[in-house]
Amino acid sequence: MAQQGAPYTGSTVSNFSLKRTPGLALAALGLLSTGYFFPAAAQSSATGPVPMTQQAAPISASSYVTVGQFYYGQGNFQRALVAYGAAVRANPTNPDALLGLGRTQTRLGQSSAAAATLTRLLELDPANISAHVALSQAYSLAFRQDRLPQSGEIRLGQPAGGDANLRSALATLDAAERALSGLPTARRGTEASKIWNERGYILRFQGDLRGAIRAFQEASRLNPTESVILFNLAETQYAGGDLTAAIATIQRAVLAQPRDALNRAYFARLLAEGGNFAVARPQAAMAVQLAPTSAYAAGQYGVVSYLAREPLTARVQLERALELSGGSYPDFSYYLGRLNLDAGDLTRARSNFGDAASTGQSADAYYFLGLSLERSGTGTAAQPQQAAQAYRQALNLQADHPEAAEGLARLQP
Repeated sequence: MAQQGAPYTGSTVSNFSLKRTPGLALAALGLLSTGYFFPAAAQSSATGPVPMTQQAAPISASSYVTVGQFYYGQGNFQRALVAYGAAVRANPTNPDALLGLGRTQTRLGQSSAAAATLTRLLELDPANISAHVALSQAYSLAFRQDRLPQSGEIRLGQPAGGDANLRSALATLDAAERALSGLPTARRGTEASKIWNERGYILRFQGDLRGAIRAFQEASRLNPTESVILFNLAETQYAGGDLTAAIATIQRAVLAQPRDALNRAYFARLLAEGGNFAVARPQAAMAVQLAPTSAYAAGQYGVVSYLAREPLTARVQLERALELSGGSYPDFSYYLGRLNLDAGDLTRARSNFGDAASTGQSADAYYFLGLSLERSGTGTAAQPQQAAQAYRQALNLQADHPEAAEGLARLQP
């Protein structure tokens, strides 16, 4: 059964996928093994100058970009970062290098660095729609990071100051819309769809699910075969409680891009939410095979396993997802918290739920945080005051949350 008000993870694929060129990318992978992964000018020789006849030709920025695109497409963002960084060093004004670097920095959680990289690109090319959209994503990431609890902290309220990042994100999208008029008519629909897609993403953060659905639907109308938009629309339909529509939408995305691991992983998750474990399990396993280094694919495999009552597989995949992500992933933290609560590990359950609640702003996460705080165990005392605060926050987010209301009634008879 679907979790009511399931934690929102944020779209992991909110930017359109880079076009992949497997043949070129595989040929360029030779750069990794030749020692030329950094420009030759940056290398030093202990034996003095190399005769001109022995010097390797400088590697072009475009070659590094090709490598970066390959690794980005595979979800290996650390290697993509190195490749794009080398491309920028080879040619500091290469727009593909700067865009790829900024997007990769965002994927790795480096919001400030990403904003700086993309601002630099927009100074060179103010009409670059993709750069505006990517900069908006960097600001959205900064907004999410403002909500991350510090180590050991259980945060029970909204942090101050995060809305400034959303205002910056929306201002960037406004600038992108103004730049549309300078594009050829044939390109405007596709580029406008990117802007609508990102607006839907920000509306999600603001809690306006209906507005977000309308934004994603408009984006899909403008670009009906783009699976990223379909993914975001499906995720928002699910968050709004329409599981049937969400499954139909994400199935369209899988059909549009059969080898996209993220679409397939989410398809598996929604099938599991609907109780179709026979199909969900192999779909989740296939997603991990398609993208073995993807935190998202691993995490959704973990959620599918949890819902299928396979706790060992669920724990392995959820812990692996958080390790691969290198940071917070509220949905996966929530389900890991459920596993820890089921196992009686209150300390880790509280930490997981605190992360999920503060970052994802989910009523369910706050409810289970309250439940874990209300309980006591070996070496772990009950904290009824904080539990009551968590229940109140759950009710602030979802006034008709019956379990949170019952919890609060238990503590305040």
